[in-house]
Amino acid sequence: MSTLAILGTQWGDEGKGKLVDFLAEPAKAVVRFQGGDNAGHTVKIGSEEFKLHLLPSGILRKGKLAIIGNGVIINPKVLINEIDGLAKRGIDCSSLRISDRANLIMPYHVMLDGAEERLKAGKQVGTTGRGIGPCYSDKVARIGIRMCDLIDEKVLKEKLSFIVDLKKRMLRAYDMDEGLDCDSIVREYLEYGNRLREYVTDTAVLLEKLLKKDSKILFEGAQGALLDVDFGTYPYVTSSNTIGGNIATGSGFPPKQIDRILGIAKGYTTRVGAGPFPTELPESESMELAKAGGEFGTTTGRMRRCGWLDLVVVSHSIRLSGIDTLALTKMDVLGKIDKIKICDHYILDGKKTSAFPASLEQLSKCEPVYKSFGSWGELSDSEIEKMKKRGRAALPVEIKKYLEHIEKILRIPVSAIGLGKERDRTVILRNIWPK
Repeated sequence: MSTLAILGTQWGDEGKGKLVDFLAEPAKAVVRFQGGDNAGHTVKIGSEEFKLHLLPSGILRKGKLAIIGNGVIINPKVLINEIDGLAKRGIDCSSLRISDRANLIMPYHVMLDGAEERLKAGKQVGTTGRGIGPCYSDKVARIGIRMCDLIDEKVLKEKLSFIVDLKKRMLRAYDMDEGLDCDSIVREYLEYGNRLREYVTDTAVLLEKLLKKDSKILFEGAQGALLDVDFGTYPYVTSSNTIGGNIATGSGFPPKQIDRILGIAKGYTTRVGAGPFPTELPESESMELAKAGGEFGTTTGRMRRCGWLDLVVVSHSIRLSGIDTLALTKMDVLGKIDKIKICDHYILDGKKTSAFPASLEQLSKCEPVYKSFGSWGELSDSEIEKMKKRGRAALPVEIKKYLEHIEKILRIPVSAIGLGKERDRTVILRNIWPK
């Protein structure tokens, strides 16, 4: 048995979906363990492109169990639409399994999300407006609706009769016309329950069975470490823990059974929404890089802010999650740029630091210190094929220098590089799955 987890090391959007799809081939199961439909994973197979928000990327590989763990919050309408959309494209979702403990996004969560953002008067977090934060708040406040409630009419009615009245009072405090009707919500969500019932199970027990059978299991993170609610750029973060510690709590899988953690980083850095960004490029250069790299959100369509690779950020993520090895994506995009930079450390109050500060005031004062590298140019298909066959020995000299510097600073190996959106434009430099 071997288990592998894939986590984002930046502000999300690192290309995890493609790597999960690529590395899922030997796996029996692929597991999502946190986040909701605010995540967006894009996978390109041949000429077809798939955009996933809730379904694990492994769903695109035939015969793989696609497991949505208890740490994921689910908008059932979005999930059903995603299942139906894949079915129309010939993708079988019968291998989907959903934790009976996963919390659900309800209509009032979406309404409250928008209301809270509007009242922040220029200090908005930049949420996707999909009810993620309010749903996680209800989970912690112990008034959430879970998947097991969705398939039990009596329980659902009892819980919502209290919760809907509470939410009406809250919405009135925001000067909103609540427009909530308990009976109509119950009817709507019971229909969702009937549709999803066949997939709902105790996924922690399922994972235990797979563990006993020595099956390969792949864990798929959403967002990135700098969006972690505890260790990210708070409050400009998501509402869940995105780092390695949540693999276990978000799936019910023993932490000591996670054999290897692969961190994903772009060859440069991007982020969406507000908050300090030390290596951010000037607007014109950021837009140029965004266009070259297709840096527009899968979920929101928003253009991502772009900057140079920040090894302070990636080192912070490695420490938090115990990352063993790294994959660098979008290396083809960097090949289009003449002069490339990497931030090794910051200068803060006149002193060198490699620590990522908790205080946003301090972070905004950090001045990145860069090392420059030459470009490797745009790579042909034949060059990429040589790299896939021969590995590191066939890499262009400038890519080797780039990787060697990263490995020296981070003290972990780079095991893969991505050179395009397609599944087959991935170069493996060393074995990633633990033996």
